[in-house]
Amino acid sequence: MTSDLHSSGIRGILLDIEGTTTPISFVHEVLFAYARSQLRNFLAEHFDSTEVVADLANLRQEHAADLSQGLNPPLLIAGGRDAQIDSLVAYVNWLMDRDRKSTGLKSLQGKIWKGGYAAGTLKSEVFADVPPAFERWRRASLSINIFSSGSSLAQKLLFAHTERGDLTPFIDNYFDTTVGSKQELTSYRLIAEVLGLRASEILFASDVVAELDAANAAGMHTLLCVRPGNPPQPFAERYRCIQSFATVLQPQH
Repeated sequence: MTSDLHSSGIRGILLDIEGTTTPISFVHEVLFAYARSQLRNFLAEHFDSTEVVADLANLRQEHAADLSQGLNPPLLIAGGRDAQIDSLVAYVNWLMDRDRKSTGLKSLQGKIWKGGYAAGTLKSEVFADVPPAFERWRRASLSINIFSSGSSLAQKLLFAHTERGDLTPFIDNYFDTTVGSKQELTSYRLIAEVLGLRASEILFASDVVAELDAANAAGMHTLLCVRPGNPPQPFAERYRCIQSFATVLQPQH
């Protein structure tokens, strides 16, 4: 099904995570749940650290934008330390309820997950076909890269602590929302520029049609991942569908 990609001059692979390399259930039921459970304690312990202060500044800016748009987020309190933390916890949970692709939120989540991975509480999941595909693509001298709404830190942690071992040696670059939205073609053009490749030399795989639309508009090759637990996608017929990486860029004999 994907054999014709061999004649397309592909030199780089760009992959989404949630619903593509990793079950959606792991992200929502394990990672998000862990972030919620640890959020208040994490903020209480790290409230004044430089990196967390930067995340909170981003979140406060986002909160102001939410207020101006009439979205009625939980109010942020400017009073005592405990009151500030309680109101920030309420706002962060409000953002997570909406699965907001917020740079401040994703950065904060990554820092919380770092502690969970370090303690051995968290172990990440990837689909069984992912490690052998990474090995095969590496043998073919393909560049392997990740583009996710999760922070670069969160991406590295996920692939470093999988139940199938550390997969980070296979991965060349991690891109997050600091390059732009996953549904904007300019993000994919910037990624191609960073990789030093033409967009036509990159294959992007995702479970979200709107992301594939943006990558396709930028000139990339695209594949729609149909994994267990993924919600149906509108206009899925626009794209070649795969249920596994096992057939993607297989060596030709």
